[in-house]
Amino acid sequence: MFTGIVEEIGAVTAVAPSGDGVRLTVQAPIAVSDAGHGDSISVSGVCLTVVDRGADWFTADVMQQTLEMSTLRGVAAGRAVNLERATAAHGRLGGHIVQGHIDGTGEVLEVRPGDQWRVIRVGLPAPLAPLVVDKGSIAMDGVSLTVSAVSAADAPDAWFEVSLIPETLVATTLGARVAGDRVNLETDILARHVQRLLAFSPTAAAVPTEGGSR
Repeated sequence: MFTGIVEEIGAVTAVAPSGDGVRLTVQAPIAVSDAGHGDSISVSGVCLTVVDRGADWFTADVMQQTLEMSTLRGVAAGRAVNLERATAAHGRLGGHIVQGHIDGTGEVLEVRPGDQWRVIRVGLPAPLAPLVVDKGSIAMDGVSLTVSAVSAADAPDAWFEVSLIPETLVATTLGARVAGDRVNLETDILARHVQRLLAFSPTAAAVPTEGGSR
């Protein structure tokens, strides 16, 4: 589990075929400082497992399903990535609960600069639209963000906006995002659970009446 607080910007240094997926090598001096074999590291929002490591790098396998659902599809050496180690149980939850299990990708539609911040509007896949609310949390490329605006429920094309402070612009890859870029999205886990519960009929778990069989 992660909190969406990026610890460093790393870089993909090598991509090698691995079955129907790929094996990435990522330069990540902070992330590997206390990492071991089998540990989890979030790479731009995607939870990957360390299979090998050196003094300032680690390798991880990315399966085909992950490639198809994320911006890691077509990844090449030189790409900058946001990195975060799994949160420690005794640590502070600085962002929100992030699993590293992304729901899909969105396209940056607009970037509006401000005096001290930047607003990014992102197109939202229709199935994810009900899970994103104004002032709610969303992880974008592994960064915990607060939604600052959302499209109307009946809008033909769903979108949401986030407002990035100067620290986020320099400490993550989001400062380099421009219209047309794709970003990894993970919606709030609580919203996903609620949506799943509502998908079942209210009578599926009916409570027995008084005197009824148990």
